Amino acid sequence: MKKALITLSLFASTWSFAQNQLHQVLVVNEGYFDYQTGAILEPVTIGSYNPTTQLYQVVDTLENMRFASDLVIDGNFYFVAADSKIFKMELNTHQEIASVACPGVRNLAVYQNKLVATRGEYLTTFDSYLHVYNIADLQLIQAFDTVTGPKWATQNIVIDGTTAYLVVNNAYDWGNEKGIIGQLNLSNLSYGNEVDLGPEGKNPDNLIKFGSALYTVNNKDWNGTSISKFELATNTPSTVNIANTIAGCGTSALRDDKITYQISMETSLNNFDINGMNNIGPVNGINVNFYELAQEPISGEFYASTTDFFSTGTVFIYDVMNTEVHQFAAGVSPGTIVFDIRSSAGINETSANFSVSPNPTNDILTIQGKSANELVSLLDLNGTTVLSSTDTSLNISELPAGIYYVSINGTCQKVIKL
Repeated sequence: MKKALITLSLFASTWSFAQNQLHQVLVVNEGYFDYQTGAILEPVTIGSYNPTTQLYQVVDTLENMRFASDLVIDGNFYFVAADSKIFKMELNTHQEIASVACPGVRNLAVYQNKLVATRGEYLTTFDSYLHVYNIADLQLIQAFDTVTGPKWATQNIVIDGTTAYLVVNNAYDWGNEKGIIGQLNLSNLSYGNEVDLGPEGKNPDNLIKFGSALYTVNNKDWNGTSISKFELATNTPSTVNIANTIAGCGTSALRDDKITYQISMETSLNNFDINGMNNIGPVNGINVNFYELAQEPISGEFYASTTDFFSTGTVFIYDVMNTEVHQFAAGVSPGTIVFDIRSSAGINETSANFSVSPNPTNDILTIQGKSANELVSLLDLNGTTVLSSTDTSLNISELPAGIYYVSINGTCQKVIKL
């Protein structure tokens, strides 16, 4: 049966395939809350940037929210973590579909019909730092107490298979920061298998999956920055110190096969080689102090935001050569940038100006016909980038069997992973 399915897929791929395209870029502007007076001076807003027209507009204002911390897209909807509530929004109209109270909500992730939410807030102790909701109506499915779930404030989430990996950093309890990766079994909703990243891996602020490992960018005890690698197969961590000052919040992202990060208050970007686990020098051509970083998976363009935290915010867009190609004004503190990738069927695969071989394969894909600096991205059927590189080959041996797309500048070729 497996061979028959592969043969059918190869036959169909000579006629048409789904090409992934960037439809819009959603930007979460955190606003400006004056903690001294308790006044919301600039509200939280959601903005939409159209990459074709290069126009940006505010599509929703989240009234009475002091800040917002995350946004995830799932099908025709997206979910926003904002201060004390989770919002479910329609992706095209941006109309609110549902909301639920969740004080201290930090980050979100979707698995099938479940929405996973982490929690944590300064000077606040919760009886639960991990919630799971039904994505249809945001009804609470399970709240893990501090005996059956994380004991401290919890933040970023990465889902791999049926496991949600999340970082427990206790970042709001000064002097008592943690560095733990916990695992939530999404099949039976059981939590456990916590792994401590060690004394140099405290206070992880970002969690990134690349290949067969997870990577965290850590602010330690607010006096330095480190990067930890967590091997998924063995649950084994290792950590490398990279700076004597902190990287701040949000200013790190996966860019191709490197982690690009910025030290707080500095204007240069730095690259960390994932394979060698070492710094490989600054990013040439970019000298701006940023707030949020994100790579767009189709073109490889790099989005980076700036803010003065009380009145303005700007998003810069750079190409793969670090040349600024556009910028647009956003709201105050654009802190989350998410790409709405959609597919359009019926495009002839032979229109691509590159070729991929061998196909099918279970090992190395070789790309012929690409330019030296062109970014090659491997996308799954959801349009999510699972690998990217400027090399002429991709190692897909660690990926599950199935159908993927090799994309260069928006043009795709279907490949089969055996």
